[in-house]
Amino acid sequence: MKNLSRLALLALVASLAACSVLESDKIDYKSAGKAPTLEVPPDLSQLSRDNRYAIPGGAVSANSYQAGIANAPGVPTAVANIGDVRMERSGTQRWIVVNRTPDQLWDPVKDFWQENGFLLTTDQRNLGIMETDWAENRAKLPQDIIRGTLGKLVDSVYSTGELDRFRTRLERTTTGTEIFISHRGMQEVYNNSRQDQTVWQPRPSDPELETEFLRRLMVKLGVSQEQSKILAATTATPKTATIAKVGNQPVVQISEGFDRAWRRVGLALDRTGFTVEDRDRSAGVYYVRYVPPNPDKKEPGFFGKLFGGSSKAEAPAKFRISVKSQGESTTVSVLNEAGAPETSVNAERIVKVIADDLR
Repeated sequence: MKNLSRLALLALVASLAACSVLESDKIDYKSAGKAPTLEVPPDLSQLSRDNRYAIPGGAVSANSYQAGIANAPGVPTAVANIGDVRMERSGTQRWIVVNRTPDQLWDPVKDFWQENGFLLTTDQRNLGIMETDWAENRAKLPQDIIRGTLGKLVDSVYSTGELDRFRTRLERTTTGTEIFISHRGMQEVYNNSRQDQTVWQPRPSDPELETEFLRRLMVKLGVSQEQSKILAATTATPKTATIAKVGNQPVVQISEGFDRAWRRVGLALDRTGFTVEDRDRSAGVYYVRYVPPNPDKKEPGFFGKLFGGSSKAEAPAKFRISVKSQGESTTVSVLNEAGAPETSVNAERIVKVIADDLR
């Protein structure tokens, strides 16, 4: 009933408001630490919280910050830089390249998220991964007379019905560091016809939010506001990804070399919520985990819909995402936990999720 009252009040206020988000300030996560409690299905909460990765012996894994190979010349991707910071883009995905080591960048990046009002739930320097809590963008709330007059007295009952979480990944290269920011979103929806109960369900990732925080991070790293806007506005010809079959195995085919395909697949996995337990760049493999939804939930979550749900509890499913390249052509496939080609319906759905995000 608390959720219902809050949503009802929000609907009333929205109907009275003459305008919504101010164009000059579309982002305000200063109240992130006081955001509503996010009651998500167990599958999604486990994906977010279980970040203590076990590193297989002998693999060139994440905690070694495996050095990448320099970008291949002639690859048609937008690149713009000022000083030792530049932004690159391929399709809807963007990332920052900085001519500094991950050790030099870790603390400034951590400060950046805290200065923007976020709490960090994951802070793993050895893996190069940090992740924020679920936070509400308060700039989306209507700036109406009622809220302006009563202020903090009723501020706690105002809600946008949306929460955001951001993951930042730093990867060492031969010349510095690549910084990736991925967004995951949730929205509050009614879960019955009486509309007296709500649940949190995933909503699509927002590339524009990712770009805006990358731009702001560039400012934190020394680029001026004006210069950062120019770099963020740089466009490139979208890169397409196609689904095909090699033998009887579903795959994603990308018209890019290994370096760029590896980056894009990693960002796609971050965006779509898979838990990347480890990565072996030399072998071109991401080790990922999928936790099935709670079978007691009436409404399946994102992964429940993706994998068709289940009538009984299932053990967490582990897969390997293989990235193999030949020249400027890359094939992405799904392997089972033992490393054998996966040809099941689940493999087809995972391939589709990756391909959709890469387009």
